[in-house]
Amino acid sequence: MKVIYRNGEVKEGNFEESWAKEAFWHTTAHILAQAVKRLWPDTKCAIGPAISQGFYYDFAFSFPFGEEHLRQAEEEMQKIVKESLTIQVNVVNKKKAAAYMRERKEDYKLELIDDLPEEETISFYKQGEYVEFCAGPHISNTCHIKAIKLLSIAGAYWRGDEKKQMLTRIYGISFPKASDLEKHLNLLEEMKLRDHRKLGKELALFTIMKQGPGFPVFLPKGMILKNILIDYWRKLHQREGYLEISTPMMMERTLWETSGHWEHYRENMYATVIDDVDFAIKPMSCPGGMLVYQMQPRSYRELPMRLGELGTVHRHEKSGQLHGLMRVRAFMQDDAHIFMTKEQMIPEIQKVAGLIDEVYSKFGFSYMVELSTRPENSIGSEEEWEEATAALQNAMEAIHVPFCINEGDDAFYGPKLDFHLKDSIGRTWQCGTIQLDFQLPQRFGAEYIGADGVAHRPIMIHRVIYGSIERFIGILIEHYAGNFPLWLSPVQVKVLPIAERFNAYAKEIMNVLSNIGIRCELDDKAEKIGFKIREAQLDKVPYMVIVGQKEADSGEISVRKREDGDIGSMKVQSFIELLQKDGEGY
Repeated sequence: MKVIYRNGEVKEGNFEESWAKEAFWHTTAHILAQAVKRLWPDTKCAIGPAISQGFYYDFAFSFPFGEEHLRQAEEEMQKIVKESLTIQVNVVNKKKAAAYMRERKEDYKLELIDDLPEEETISFYKQGEYVEFCAGPHISNTCHIKAIKLLSIAGAYWRGDEKKQMLTRIYGISFPKASDLEKHLNLLEEMKLRDHRKLGKELALFTIMKQGPGFPVFLPKGMILKNILIDYWRKLHQREGYLEISTPMMMERTLWETSGHWEHYRENMYATVIDDVDFAIKPMSCPGGMLVYQMQPRSYRELPMRLGELGTVHRHEKSGQLHGLMRVRAFMQDDAHIFMTKEQMIPEIQKVAGLIDEVYSKFGFSYMVELSTRPENSIGSEEEWEEATAALQNAMEAIHVPFCINEGDDAFYGPKLDFHLKDSIGRTWQCGTIQLDFQLPQRFGAEYIGADGVAHRPIMIHRVIYGSIERFIGILIEHYAGNFPLWLSPVQVKVLPIAERFNAYAKEIMNVLSNIGIRCELDDKAEKIGFKIREAQLDKVPYMVIVGQKEADSGEISVRKREDGDIGSMKVQSFIELLQKDGEGY
């Protein structure tokens, strides 16, 4: 498969390579636009990029676009593929590009061109009769696309601005082999079954009220799960010498100006005025951690100082971007900030990497690491960024952790390592981060007195492991499909009496288990035992204890396991030992 660039360069690629896959999906987006223009010529085209799983294209239709139109567009795309159209590229100046789009009344394309610098050269990609203003690259011929599926329709504001026109966004996927499409569609079905929003409702873990879009409400069982994660976090961080703090939810604007957030992150912050002073609700906990560090003079003997904070942060996400627990406006971040000397940088980075590895292994995740480098809107000198980037690279190489480079995709104050975990069905999620920061200590004037008696500037690590606890719970729900391991399950055991006359014995069993910390529920409804078992299975409870006449007479219990069904009768103590073995390690 050949990929053609805007300068005419042609490069041989394989669909498994990310850059070639992106060109493949980008070309398919153009095929979608070509099909739409053939079928409904007065439609206006907006943008159509490749995304992580396929592509989308935004259109302004003159009619309500529905599922029947989606199938028509897909059929037309398949015809275009069979035409084996060669993709050609042509570069023109801005004036010619604008004139071309104006002639075709492509208002959205014209707006994009108008925003470009006057000296900009603009590339057009042509396939058959369709010509698209685009930076590319694209595959060289439509014939390489053997399987296409248009998946869904959504609304999308032009340029993501809620004040602008709502467009119709069409999502799709394509592959060079039909078998790959079949696998992908099977995966999508599996994803629907695992959807954390669906399971979160069925398992009564969380909800999001219409009165608070983007602000999750954890229900009692969800709070148990959240608190288990918090307790686990605290246990590990106490072991590793972290000191837990809690900083204010809201602080003065001057703090955020000093940190750089007011300049670089203002649009994502919630602000208010108190006593004629501007305040902002924190989108990140790091400036508060910096204030704690500066409360008193510090000595090199206190370093590294590891401050951990389970802080709730608020970020203004657009309504169209909200998605269950995965994208919210308020979440708890398992933040920590490490203040250290330059000599301590590499060992501290490695310790954090080891802690992240321990946590992800606990949940059965594998992961990959990505090193993000300096973005355009960064603060600090080039030399400092190079030193920080080299420290992250050297730390990972020394402990033989492979990583890839993500050029220019960093936060504004320092390079970072992003940990992308892989779930049970192969999807990746960015969660853990280790960011090395020379800038905030400088902006706040942080110091420590070295062994030489002279003031020095500390270096700072920003790091998270869960990232957002809310999002991590969403990932866990989908990773386990709601079938949490025993130690994580909000309800570990359901006690099911066969009839009402056995309720007293069932309560005795439940009290014994509850008194040693096992999370139990008693189902004493006046229902048949088969109904109770089915309900417990739907609730995905790891163990069921069934008691009737036989169990009451023998002083034993009958046990069912979620995955294995009936595992026989046993004494309560034997069952406790089974639970302790199944849930060991936490």
